[in-house]
Amino acid sequence: MSEATDAPLLRCAGLRRAFGPSGGRVDVLCGLDLVLERGEMVAILGESGAGKTTLLHLVGALDRPDAGVIEFRGRDLGRTPPVERAAYRNRDIGFVFQFHHLLPEFSAVENVMMPLLIGGEDRLRARARAESALQELGLGQALGRRPTELSGGEQQRVAIARAVAPGPALLLADEPTGNLDERNAEAVFALLLDLHRRRGMTTLLVTHSERLARRCTRVLIMEHGFLTPWMSARYNTSAGTPKVPAGQG
Repeated sequence: MSEATDAPLLRCAGLRRAFGPSGGRVDVLCGLDLVLERGEMVAILGESGAGKTTLLHLVGALDRPDAGVIEFRGRDLGRTPPVERAAYRNRDIGFVFQFHHLLPEFSAVENVMMPLLIGGEDRLRARARAESALQELGLGQALGRRPTELSGGEQQRVAIARAVAPGPALLLADEPTGNLDERNAEAVFALLLDLHRRRGMTTLLVTHSERLARRCTRVLIMEHGFLTPWMSARYNTSAGTPKVPAGQG
């Protein structure tokens, strides 16, 4: 995909997405705008069902908007052919989800090799890159272990290694610590921060944790199908869940 070097890494304009049968569709995104500059780490806070995951799926080319434009490096993804969208997903985007989605029959290193092999990497080079990513995340001793032989925190670290091994420009993380206890959540988030800084990635992170979100470059809140700058006064910090302002509920 050719690059407009003066453009932001990602620009979303007027994104709309609705779900459900004709006549009863529910609007999830209602003309959403988002710009990500290169090197940013942006957190999105919002209630469950607000559309955070929907946005990540659109940005990651796992779904298409009903209306609006998504530009990556100045190129409109909506105008790219399917084969190029697939290459974008594999080459330019890394995905980390709340649940690791590791393949249980394969070892840690084999799981991390998968996107590299799909992207056309030869097996020897794919293994070397997978091993390097796992060692970078402190899992050099776990290369041959299967997911069931790893702790929850270790499984999520393998999933992160799988996401970053191809060297993506943009990492999409959907509640990456949501299935972990506090200690492991802190450790995984610290690794994400470290990877973001050392690899020079741009990161878009969905989280329910205000405490973790505060450590990102910028924090946005998703509400009523739009993104707006986060303001702590609108947040119930004890519960860590967004509260709709009076008169908008």
